[in-house]
Amino acid sequence: MTTKKNELGFLEPVTICGPDRHKKVMARIDTGAARNSIDKNLAKKLGIQKVIHHKIVKSAHGVKKRPIVKAKLKIADKEFENMTFTLADRTHMKYDVLIGRNTIKKGFLINPDK
Repeated sequence: MTTKKNELGFLEPVTICGPDRHKKVMARIDTGAARNSIDKNLAKKLGIQKVIHHKIVKSAHGVKKRPIVKAKLKIADKEFENMTFTLADRTHMKYDVLIGRNTIKKGFLINPDK
């Protein structure tokens, strides 16, 4: 028996839920990123403040120690409680949320044509 996997394009609408509020945004799907990332200002607006630990993250901007937070994520008709996100200053980037392999591996396939 095969499991049907949802397809994601390189950009997908997602809903991020904090304890106080939720917001639907366009997210960049990045197969090269190990983890999800959220802009620190968006996280603050949603009440996502509790840092669970820190992680060393390698990016195009170098190696940094970033805080890790948890939030509820809705993507492609699936909901995930307690998904981890690194907090980052994404103001210079086009999308406030980046979805990495920690979410993609939960039953999604990437379709570049989507």
